[in-house]
Amino acid sequence: MTNDTSYSQPVEPADGESPLRNSARRTLEVEQQAIAALADRLDSHFDHACELMLACQGRVVVTGMGKSGHIAGKIAATLASTGTPAFFVHPGEASHGDLGMITPGDVVLALSNSGETGEVTAILPLLKRLGTPLISMTGRSDSTLARHADAHLDAGVAREACPLDLAPTASTTAALALGDALAVALLEARGFTAEDFARSHPGGSLGKRLLLRVADLMHQGTRLPSVPLGSPLRDALLEISRQGLGFTCVVDEQNHLIGVYTDGDLRRTLDQHNDLSQLTVDDVMTRPGKRIAPDLLAAEAVRVMEDNLITALAVVDTEGHPVGALHMHDLLRSGVI
Repeated sequence: MTNDTSYSQPVEPADGESPLRNSARRTLEVEQQAIAALADRLDSHFDHACELMLACQGRVVVTGMGKSGHIAGKIAATLASTGTPAFFVHPGEASHGDLGMITPGDVVLALSNSGETGEVTAILPLLKRLGTPLISMTGRSDSTLARHADAHLDAGVAREACPLDLAPTASTTAALALGDALAVALLEARGFTAEDFARSHPGGSLGKRLLLRVADLMHQGTRLPSVPLGSPLRDALLEISRQGLGFTCVVDEQNHLIGVYTDGDLRRTLDQHNDLSQLTVDDVMTRPGKRIAPDLLAAEAVRVMEDNLITALAVVDTEGHPVGALHMHDLLRSGVI
């Protein structure tokens, strides 16, 4: 942190810009510069920090005091949701019993802008006795915390966005960004996938979108609309009405899906034919009809429906037999869309 007094007074607003917006713009620019500077300081210590976390047999224990503590909590949550088991320990509580949460198989990631925070440096002797690897993230590479760490991540900033150069602003933003950089590097090194991410977020819409498969939502058994090839059009219309899914499958004697007849087909039939009584479903159905496999993600069914401007799909197995039916309403109710 510098004592540059030029930032003790607000900069004159640009023409037509309010002082409030000018202050906000200056803050964003200072923090943007702080993040950009981090990239040039990434070195072998970052590699070593990642290697320690990848080799960790326990958990990554993230700790920090005050504003750094809030950032540490967020970093722990990001690590945990991207494939690196992690949790936050408050350093003030650590000296009063919570150190028992840390084991030799863990890795500790400690945040302190000064690198001299008493509550954080107080746990250094125990970590050394346990042999627990320590990664520090500080703004001073010559600080106590940095010197005792196995790997030090330099999160220093030229100045805070605060015009007094006092309130943690740019420094906390830089630490947060560096924590995200760690999480993403580890995510890619582990080959972490979208489905892995969804497994740690099963309750949200993202989890549903990534985990639910067509088979989980489709109508099957007696709820599967189907008529034999050669059926009178009247029978197809009755089946569509009975099942209420807006279409019916049309199958041959071996129960292979030959086509579908939909509400849209009915409108086209009325436009093109004056007498419906002599028509069979074969005359007016859509061949072969849009279809999808039951083991595909429900999100893929959404894409197929949107691309083809339809609201329902036949679900078929590898032999081409219809095994279910899926409607857009099913996807809406499930939270996939």
